[in-house]
Amino acid sequence: MSIRFRLVLSYIAMLLVPLVLFGLAVILISIATFGSLKSGFEVDFSQHGNPIKRVIDQEAENVAYIKAKIETEPDAFLQEEFVKDLNERFHKINMGLIIRKDQSITYVSSYLKDKEAGDTSLLPLYGTPPGKFQRNQGSLWITRQQDFLFSDQSKGTVFVFLDGGPFQKYLLQFSKTVFLTFIIILIVTNGVLTYFVSRSIIRPLRALKKATEEIKEGNLDFEIVPQGKDELGELSIAFEEMRRKLKKSVELQLQYEENRKELISNISHDLKTPVTAIKGYVEGIMDGVSNSPDKLDKYVRTIYNKAADMDRLIDELFLFSKLDLGKVPFQFETVDLGLYVQDCAQELQFDMEKKGVQFTLTDLPQEPILVTADRDKLRRVLLNIIENAIKYSEEGNCQITLSVQQQGDFAVIQIKDNGQGISEEALPHIFDRFYRADPSRNTATGGSGLGLAIAKQIIEEHGGRIGATSVVGQGTTVFMALPRHQGKGSEA
Repeated sequence: MSIRFRLVLSYIAMLLVPLVLFGLAVILISIATFGSLKSGFEVDFSQHGNPIKRVIDQEAENVAYIKAKIETEPDAFLQEEFVKDLNERFHKINMGLIIRKDQSITYVSSYLKDKEAGDTSLLPLYGTPPGKFQRNQGSLWITRQQDFLFSDQSKGTVFVFLDGGPFQKYLLQFSKTVFLTFIIILIVTNGVLTYFVSRSIIRPLRALKKATEEIKEGNLDFEIVPQGKDELGELSIAFEEMRRKLKKSVELQLQYEENRKELISNISHDLKTPVTAIKGYVEGIMDGVSNSPDKLDKYVRTIYNKAADMDRLIDELFLFSKLDLGKVPFQFETVDLGLYVQDCAQELQFDMEKKGVQFTLTDLPQEPILVTADRDKLRRVLLNIIENAIKYSEEGNCQITLSVQQQGDFAVIQIKDNGQGISEEALPHIFDRFYRADPSRNTATGGSGLGLAIAKQIIEEHGGRIGATSVVGQGTTVFMALPRHQGKGSEA
């Protein structure tokens, strides 16, 4: 759940939850407050049914009784005994009476006196229509005004009053309780929701802060575990990816540093060997050891060969460094790989025969296999692999087979020899620079140790891949897979 959606839900919950709880609280408060209100009435509320309805019904019954009495005996409202009895009927429902004859008050309920009915001169005039009643002073309300004529034709009015004191008390108590309840519910619900929402945001932020401090201290092994699928979870995933790449970059930098030291060591070793040999032969010439023309010629040729080895080593170092930095220009063109390999094999055939190598070209494709390649760089790859195969094969019994096949979207060149083979432990490293399977770095086979590393760099620049399989004592097969060209046209 995203943070935005979570905040929207929390906002809605902050509105709805307090309202729902407030509604339930109002119901409970009403029940509790109404229980206290009942004690202010003398009506028997212990009976079942709606007590408010019973009050209304009893009031209607009393008013009907007043109307009936007015029609039959209006002067009864001047009789003290009758008026007291009528007053008792209304007093049971918290109401009282005022009886007026013309402008004189003939009776005021003692209950109303106790409640300070106020100035009776403010009572509505005779004939005031229903609904036009005015509120009296204090907490008393006129609920009924019944006008009639006494037997002497004087104007009489019966006012029925309701004591609103208990209701006002109820409303005041109710409003205070409701207000406090609403404030409490609002504070609690918003506090709880804010806590849970903020915790879901703060906890991942604290985890990220801790991870940042760990990385700042150099601890790149501190894993960041996402704690959700929201934006912070995505940030944690991105942060973890950054940590992994940073760790990989640091490890790669350390590996580069280690490789640099190894490179310096290997260059020093490989250059020192021919230099030492050259120095020894030159000293032999200077000391007169080469006292015959044949011996002198042998020494000079040896010096030349060693210098040529040094020159080749320097060239390969220079080429490899440029390949490693991506500064070697490639001239790519569309090539029919079958015809190209066949041409290269014909060029190499004579040299192979001179070295006593049995060189065979097999499995040439019947149809063109087009690839995008740099002719010179690809030829350098073939030469490096073939020369490496000759070095580690038995002299006079070297068999090399070259083939081209189509496998899916790739064109595959295979170079197979019958040499001494490569051990399973050494096989994954043969394309590393300066790697030799022989730990003693025996110089009998010569070479810089960069031939296969250069071949790998060139093939990868072509968008392909290179690998090898080998069986100790039976030989090695090196394969190079180049992506096929999808366009039309070919060049030999």
